[in-house]
Amino acid sequence: MRTFLLLFMFALSYLNMHSQSTSEENTVKTVIDAFFEGLHKGDSTIVSSTLKSDIKIQTTFTNKEGVKILRDQSRADLLKGIAGKKKEDVYFEKLLSYDIKIDGNLASVWTPYEFYYNERFSHCGANSFQLFNDNGKWKIIFLVDMRKRDSCKVGEVKK
Repeated sequence: MRTFLLLFMFALSYLNMHSQSTSEENTVKTVIDAFFEGLHKGDSTIVSSTLKSDIKIQTTFTNKEGVKILRDQSRADLLKGIAGKKKEDVYFEKLLSYDIKIDGNLASVWTPYEFYYNERFSHCGANSFQLFNDNGKWKIIFLVDMRKRDSCKVGEVKK
């Protein structure tokens, strides 16, 4: 009986830890989903709500000459670009998966993607998000995306 009780208590604590981890991952995923909801709608207010004020934003790609480029972007420029989206333009970043890692106040999210502009394939790549748990509210503190046109395994657009 004592062994059964010990195993039962161990199972309960494991389930509790696992559900907390899953809950936290869902909360982080919700922040990433909100970021893309704002991007797709051209709503900089939604995107802004997901970002820490001092976020670092970068983009990397290889140019036509084969030179690897890393560009910085300010939070203000990102939000201005999103707010300037024309109503007739359709942005759709299809996230292919989420790989979420959390340790304490730090979360890392890797999201490979395909990007469509006005329903035409534009490029593919991956996003790397770093988030900080600011006393119960997850905020994106670092975002770098990689863009490429070669080696993309483009699927059908699913909205």
